[in-house]
Amino acid sequence: MFQNLDWLPDNFVISDAVLSLIASSVILIVVVMVLRALTARFILRTVQSPELRGRWLVNSRNGFLLLMLLGLVMIWGEELRTLALSIVAIAVAFVVATKELILCITGSILKSGSRSFVLGDRIQVKDLRGDVIDQTLLATTILEVGPGKHLHQRTGRRIVIPNALFVSEPVVNESFTTHYDFHVFTVPFKREDNWQLAQAALLESANRHCQPYLELVRRYMSKIGNQRGLMMPTVEPRVTLQVPVAGEIHLTVRLPVKVGERNFIEQNILNEVFSQNDFSPESRRKQAAATATSANASAD
Repeated sequence: MFQNLDWLPDNFVISDAVLSLIASSVILIVVVMVLRALTARFILRTVQSPELRGRWLVNSRNGFLLLMLLGLVMIWGEELRTLALSIVAIAVAFVVATKELILCITGSILKSGSRSFVLGDRIQVKDLRGDVIDQTLLATTILEVGPGKHLHQRTGRRIVIPNALFVSEPVVNESFTTHYDFHVFTVPFKREDNWQLAQAALLESANRHCQPYLELVRRYMSKIGNQRGLMMPTVEPRVTLQVPVAGEIHLTVRLPVKVGERNFIEQNILNEVFSQNDFSPESRRKQAAATATSANASAD
Protein backbone atom coordinates (compact mmCIF):
# COMPACT_ATOMS: atom_id res chain seq x y z
CA MET A 1 0.00 0.00 0.00
CA PHE A 2 2.83 2.38 0.82
CA GLN A 3 5.14 1.40 -2.05
CA ASN A 4 4.49 4.73 -3.77
CA LEU A 5 6.01 6.54 -0.79
CA ASP A 6 9.52 5.18 -1.43
CA TRP A 7 10.53 8.54 -2.92
CA LEU A 8 10.24 10.23 0.50
CA PRO A 9 13.55 10.72 2.35
CA ASP A 10 14.32 8.42 5.27
CA ASN A 11 14.42 11.31 7.74
CA PHE A 12 11.02 12.65 6.67
CA VAL A 13 8.96 13.11 9.86
CA ILE A 14 5.65 14.86 10.42
CA SER A 15 5.49 16.64 13.76
CA ASP A 16 2.76 15.97 16.29
CA ALA A 17 1.45 19.53 15.90
CA VAL A 18 0.95 19.07 12.16
CA LEU A 19 -0.69 15.68 12.70
CA SER A 20 -3.06 17.30 15.20
CA LEU A 21 -3.98 20.00 12.70
CA ILE A 22 -4.57 17.43 9.97
CA ALA A 23 -6.75 15.34 12.28
CA SER A 24 -8.77 18.40 13.30
CA SER A 25 -9.23 19.35 9.66
CA VAL A 26 -10.43 15.85 8.73
CA ILE A 27 -12.85 15.80 11.66
CA LEU A 28 -14.20 19.23 10.69
CA ILE A 29 -14.71 18.21 7.06
CA VAL A 30 -16.46 14.98 8.05
CA VAL A 31 -18.74 16.76 10.53
CA VAL A 32 -19.67 19.46 8.02
CA MET A 33 -20.39 16.88 5.29
CA VAL A 34 -22.59 14.85 7.67
CA LEU A 35 -24.48 17.95 8.78
CA ARG A 36 -24.94 19.02 5.15
CA ALA A 37 -26.30 15.61 4.22
CA LEU A 38 -28.72 15.58 7.17
CA THR A 39 -29.87 19.11 6.37
CA ALA A 40 -30.43 18.24 2.71
CA ARG A 41 -32.46 15.16 3.69
CA PHE A 42 -34.53 17.25 6.08
CA ILE A 43 -35.23 19.85 3.38
CA LEU A 44 -36.21 17.20 0.83
CA ARG A 45 -38.68 15.62 3.28
CA THR A 46 -40.29 18.71 4.74
CA VAL A 47 -40.32 21.36 1.98
CA GLN A 48 -43.05 20.73 -0.59
CA SER A 49 -42.48 23.58 -3.05
CA PRO A 50 -39.84 22.59 -5.68
CA GLU A 51 -38.70 26.19 -6.12
CA LEU A 52 -38.32 26.81 -2.39
CA ARG A 53 -36.69 23.39 -1.91
CA GLY A 54 -34.06 24.14 -4.55
CA ARG A 55 -33.34 27.54 -3.06
CA TRP A 56 -32.87 26.09 0.45
CA LEU A 57 -30.64 23.32 -0.84
CA VAL A 58 -28.36 25.81 -2.59
CA ASN A 59 -28.26 28.14 0.42
CA SER A 60 -27.53 25.30 2.83
CA ARG A 61 -24.75 23.97 0.58
CA ASN A 62 -23.12 27.41 0.35
CA GLY A 63 -23.54 27.99 4.09
CA PHE A 64 -21.86 24.73 5.06
CA LEU A 65 -19.07 25.37 2.55
CA LEU A 66 -18.44 28.78 4.12
CA LEU A 67 -18.54 27.21 7.58
CA MET A 68 -15.97 24.62 6.55
CA LEU A 69 -13.63 27.26 5.08
CA LEU A 70 -13.87 29.40 8.21
CA GLY A 71 -13.14 26.37 10.37
CA LEU A 72 -10.07 25.44 8.32
CA VAL A 73 -8.81 29.02 8.53
CA MET A 74 -9.22 28.95 12.31
CA ILE A 75 -7.43 25.60 12.57
CA TRP A 76 -4.54 26.55 10.28
CA GLY A 77 -4.48 30.25 11.26
CA GLU A 78 -1.02 30.29 12.83
CA GLU A 79 0.57 28.38 9.96
CA LEU A 80 -1.19 30.60 7.39
CA ARG A 81 0.09 33.69 9.20
CA THR A 82 3.63 32.35 9.12
CA LEU A 83 3.29 31.48 5.44
CA ALA A 84 1.88 34.93 4.66
CA LEU A 85 4.80 36.62 6.43
CA SER A 86 7.24 34.47 4.46
CA ILE A 87 5.51 35.35 1.18
CA VAL A 88 5.55 39.05 2.06
CA ALA A 89 9.26 38.90 2.93
CA ILE A 90 10.03 37.15 -0.35
CA ALA A 91 7.90 39.67 -2.27
CA VAL A 92 9.67 42.63 -0.62
CA ALA A 93 13.08 41.17 -1.40
CA PHE A 94 12.03 40.54 -4.99
CA VAL A 95 10.74 44.10 -5.43
CA VAL A 96 13.91 45.60 -3.96
CA ALA A 97 16.13 43.45 -6.16
CA THR A 98 14.17 44.18 -9.35
CA LYS A 99 13.04 47.76 -8.67
CA GLU A 100 14.60 49.22 -11.82
CA LEU A 101 13.20 46.40 -13.95
CA ILE A 102 9.71 46.95 -12.52
CA LEU A 103 10.01 50.71 -13.11
CA CYS A 104 11.04 50.11 -16.73
CA ILE A 105 8.03 47.87 -17.34
CA THR A 106 5.76 50.38 -15.58
CA GLY A 107 7.18 53.20 -17.71
CA SER A 108 6.54 51.18 -20.87
CA ILE A 109 2.92 50.60 -19.84
CA LEU A 110 2.55 54.29 -18.95
CA LYS A 111 3.84 55.66 -22.25
CA SER A 112 1.82 53.12 -24.22
CA GLY A 113 -1.35 53.90 -22.30
CA SER A 114 -0.92 57.67 -22.54
CA ARG A 115 0.32 57.51 -26.15
CA SER A 116 3.05 60.02 -25.32
CA PHE A 117 4.88 59.40 -28.59
CA VAL A 118 5.32 56.96 -31.45
CA LEU A 119 8.19 55.92 -33.70
CA GLY A 120 9.55 58.88 -35.62
CA ASP A 121 8.53 61.52 -33.07
CA ARG A 122 11.09 63.97 -31.75
CA ILE A 123 11.07 63.90 -27.95
CA GLN A 124 13.03 65.33 -25.04
CA VAL A 125 13.39 63.69 -21.63
CA LYS A 126 15.52 65.69 -19.18
CA ASP A 127 18.58 66.68 -21.27
CA LEU A 128 18.12 63.84 -23.77
CA ARG A 129 16.61 64.89 -27.10
CA GLY A 130 16.21 63.06 -30.38
CA ASP A 131 14.08 61.10 -32.84
CA VAL A 132 12.53 57.84 -31.62
CA ILE A 133 13.75 54.88 -33.69
CA ASP A 134 12.93 51.89 -31.46
CA GLN A 135 10.80 50.95 -28.45
CA THR A 136 10.96 47.83 -26.28
CA LEU A 137 9.46 46.79 -22.97
CA LEU A 138 12.54 48.03 -21.09
CA ALA A 139 14.01 50.91 -23.13
CA THR A 140 13.43 53.50 -25.85
CA THR A 141 16.12 54.30 -28.42
CA ILE A 142 16.54 57.74 -29.98
CA LEU A 143 18.92 59.34 -32.47
CA GLU A 144 20.29 62.40 -30.70
CA VAL A 145 19.42 65.84 -32.10
CA GLY A 146 21.35 68.93 -31.07
CA PRO A 147 23.56 69.84 -29.39
CA GLY A 148 21.18 71.83 -27.22
CA LYS A 149 17.44 72.27 -27.58
CA HIS A 150 17.63 75.00 -30.24
CA LEU A 151 19.44 72.99 -32.94
CA HIS A 152 17.83 70.39 -35.18
CA GLN A 153 20.75 68.43 -36.60
CA ARG A 154 21.42 64.81 -35.77
CA THR A 155 24.69 64.31 -33.95
CA GLY A 156 25.08 60.69 -35.09
CA ARG A 157 24.86 59.34 -31.55
CA ARG A 158 22.29 56.74 -30.48
CA ILE A 159 20.87 57.04 -26.97
CA VAL A 160 19.08 54.23 -25.14
CA ILE A 161 16.70 55.65 -22.53
CA PRO A 162 15.44 53.31 -19.76
CA ASN A 163 11.65 53.39 -19.66
CA ALA A 164 11.90 54.02 -15.91
CA LEU A 165 12.51 57.70 -16.72
CA PHE A 166 9.00 58.04 -18.15
CA VAL A 167 7.53 57.32 -14.71
CA SER A 168 9.08 60.35 -12.99
CA GLU A 169 10.12 62.73 -15.79
CA PRO A 170 7.94 64.77 -18.19
CA VAL A 171 8.19 63.98 -21.89
CA VAL A 172 8.34 66.84 -24.39
CA ASN A 173 7.00 65.76 -27.78
CA GLU A 174 8.04 68.15 -30.54
CA SER A 175 6.01 66.23 -33.14
CA PHE A 176 2.50 67.31 -32.15
CA THR A 177 1.28 66.91 -35.73
CA THR A 178 2.34 64.54 -38.50
CA HIS A 179 2.59 66.75 -41.61
CA TYR A 180 3.10 70.38 -40.55
CA ASP A 181 4.34 71.92 -37.34
CA PHE A 182 5.33 75.28 -35.86
CA HIS A 183 8.99 76.17 -35.60
CA VAL A 184 10.39 78.88 -33.33
CA PHE A 185 13.91 80.29 -33.32
CA THR A 186 15.50 83.40 -31.82
CA VAL A 187 17.96 85.88 -33.36
CA PRO A 188 19.77 88.11 -30.80
CA PHE A 189 20.79 91.74 -31.46
CA LYS A 190 22.33 94.54 -29.48
CA ARG A 191 20.11 97.51 -28.79
CA GLU A 192 22.20 99.82 -30.99
CA ASP A 193 21.92 97.41 -33.97
CA ASN A 194 19.38 98.04 -36.70
CA TRP A 195 16.95 95.48 -35.27
CA GLN A 196 13.94 97.21 -36.89
CA LEU A 197 15.33 96.41 -40.32
CA ALA A 198 16.09 92.86 -39.18
CA GLN A 199 12.53 92.42 -37.92
CA ALA A 200 11.08 93.46 -41.27
CA ALA A 201 13.57 91.34 -43.23
CA LEU A 202 12.93 88.21 -41.13
CA LEU A 203 9.15 88.57 -41.47
CA GLU A 204 9.40 89.10 -45.23
CA SER A 205 11.68 86.08 -45.70
CA ALA A 206 9.49 83.86 -43.50
CA ASN A 207 6.37 84.82 -45.45
CA ARG A 208 8.10 84.08 -48.74
CA HIS A 209 9.27 80.63 -47.65
CA CYS A 210 5.86 79.69 -46.20
CA GLN A 211 3.73 81.07 -49.02
CA PRO A 212 3.66 77.87 -51.18
CA TYR A 213 2.04 75.77 -48.43
CA LEU A 214 0.50 78.36 -46.08
CA GLU A 215 -3.09 77.64 -47.16
CA LEU A 216 -2.53 73.88 -46.77
CA VAL A 217 -1.20 74.46 -43.24
CA ARG A 218 -4.23 76.61 -42.40
CA ARG A 219 -6.66 73.85 -43.44
CA TYR A 220 -4.56 71.15 -41.77
CA MET A 221 -4.37 72.99 -38.43
CA SER A 222 -8.10 73.69 -38.56
CA LYS A 223 -8.74 69.97 -39.05
CA ILE A 224 -6.44 69.05 -36.15
CA GLY A 225 -8.17 71.60 -33.92
CA ASN A 226 -11.61 70.19 -34.72
CA GLN A 227 -10.47 66.61 -34.13
CA ARG A 228 -8.83 67.33 -30.77
CA GLY A 229 -11.08 70.11 -29.55
CA LEU A 230 -8.28 72.69 -29.49
CA MET A 231 -8.09 76.35 -30.40
CA MET A 232 -5.17 76.30 -32.83
CA PRO A 233 -2.99 79.43 -33.14
CA THR A 234 -2.83 81.48 -36.31
CA VAL A 235 -0.51 79.99 -38.92
CA GLU A 236 0.86 83.24 -40.36
CA PRO A 237 4.57 83.83 -39.64
CA ARG A 238 5.32 86.20 -36.78
CA VAL A 239 8.37 88.06 -35.48
CA THR A 240 8.09 89.21 -31.87
CA LEU A 241 10.41 91.24 -29.64
CA GLN A 242 11.97 90.09 -26.37
CA VAL A 243 14.27 92.01 -24.02
CA PRO A 244 15.93 89.31 -21.85
CA VAL A 245 18.62 91.67 -20.48
CA ALA A 246 19.40 95.36 -20.70
CA GLY A 247 21.12 96.31 -23.93
CA GLU A 248 19.88 93.30 -25.91
CA ILE A 249 16.89 92.73 -28.15
CA HIS A 250 15.93 89.25 -29.30
CA LEU A 251 13.75 88.69 -32.34
CA THR A 252 11.72 85.47 -32.02
CA VAL A 253 10.52 84.04 -35.32
CA ARG A 254 7.56 81.63 -35.37
CA LEU A 255 6.44 80.09 -38.64
CA PRO A 256 4.77 76.90 -39.92
CA VAL A 257 7.08 74.32 -41.49
CA LYS A 258 6.83 70.86 -42.95
CA VAL A 259 7.76 68.16 -40.46
CA GLY A 260 11.44 67.34 -40.88
CA GLU A 261 12.35 70.70 -42.47
CA ARG A 262 12.79 72.87 -39.37
CA ASN A 263 16.54 73.26 -39.69
CA PHE A 264 16.40 73.59 -43.49
CA ILE A 265 13.89 76.48 -43.42
CA GLU A 266 15.63 78.22 -40.52
CA GLN A 267 19.03 78.13 -42.24
CA ASN A 268 17.58 79.37 -45.53
CA ILE A 269 15.91 82.35 -43.83
CA LEU A 270 19.02 83.28 -41.83
CA ASN A 271 21.35 82.97 -44.82
CA GLU A 272 19.03 85.05 -46.96
CA VAL A 273 18.47 87.79 -44.39
CA PHE A 274 22.08 88.21 -43.25
CA SER A 275 23.60 87.97 -46.73
CA GLN A 276 21.37 90.69 -48.15
CA ASN A 277 21.26 93.16 -45.26
CA ASP A 278 23.54 95.08 -42.91
CA PHE A 279 22.22 95.43 -39.38
CA SER A 280 25.20 97.22 -37.84
CA PRO A 281 24.79 100.52 -35.93
CA GLU A 282 26.33 102.37 -38.91
CA SER A 283 23.55 101.15 -41.20
CA ARG A 284 21.00 102.32 -38.66
CA ARG A 285 22.53 105.79 -38.58
CA LYS A 286 22.64 105.91 -42.37
CA GLN A 287 18.99 104.85 -42.52
CA ALA A 288 18.03 107.55 -40.00
CA ALA A 289 19.99 110.19 -41.96
CA ALA A 290 18.34 109.12 -45.21
CA THR A 291 14.91 109.30 -43.59
CA ALA A 292 15.65 112.80 -42.25
CA THR A 293 16.90 114.00 -45.64
CA SER A 294 13.81 112.63 -47.35
CA ALA A 295 11.58 114.36 -44.79
CA ASN A 296 13.36 117.70 -45.29
CA ALA A 297 13.08 117.37 -49.05
CA SER A 298 9.37 116.73 -48.78
CA ALA A 299 8.97 119.75 -46.49
CA ASP A 300 10.70 122.03 -49.01
